[in-house]
Amino acid sequence: MSIDAVPDPDRLHPSTREDLTDVVFLRNEVTGDLIDAGDYTYYTREPGQRPFQEHNVAYLYGPQRLRIGSFTTIGPGARFLMPGGNHPMAGPSTYPFTMFGGAWADRTLDAFLGLEQPGDTVVGHDVWIGRDSTVLPGVTIGSGAVIGARAVVAKDVGPYEVVVGNPARPVRTRFTPDEVERLLALAWWEWPVERITEHAATIMTGTVADLEAAAAG
Repeated sequence: MSIDAVPDPDRLHPSTREDLTDVVFLRNEVTGDLIDAGDYTYYTREPGQRPFQEHNVAYLYGPQRLRIGSFTTIGPGARFLMPGGNHPMAGPSTYPFTMFGGAWADRTLDAFLGLEQPGDTVVGHDVWIGRDSTVLPGVTIGSGAVIGARAVVAKDVGPYEVVVGNPARPVRTRFTPDEVERLLALAWWEWPVERITEHAATIMTGTVADLEAAAAG
């Protein structure tokens, strides 16, 4: 197989289609160490839109990170809200006194640091995140999940679960629990790209048993 026959994961845009300039392989665009993305994960950047880290992610102050697996697709306008934008809700007021520095920070920093904070926001492999959806701080989305357009994801989403609405709620799972377990064990997104390319049609439209046969072949 020619290396030119499949997209180059180290390019910003797919090397196999010159017209797909709105498709951005995320790993090659983000900077810093607060966002991780796997191979072939892409988002759609509309004309005039700022880069992903500025347009699609808010309050990325750390230490929490946004971690996204491989072969995940992120629709236009999808947003990730990170814990840096959370306001305290432990006492009578939600006002962020600490943010303003000076005497307010001096008198509240210890209390603020003592508050329980969400952890990393984690998106698995082969997830489809629909247009204009919003993922709230600290959420984990399992591999193979589908997030409907304009959904607001406030809770964890299981592998191969389909969620829609505000707040997002599960409407179905794409496979039976046994099949989900088998798919996660197969982890096709970790295969060499040559094997993925050979069995791409099976990955797209085959059964779990078909994929197991491909893995064994």
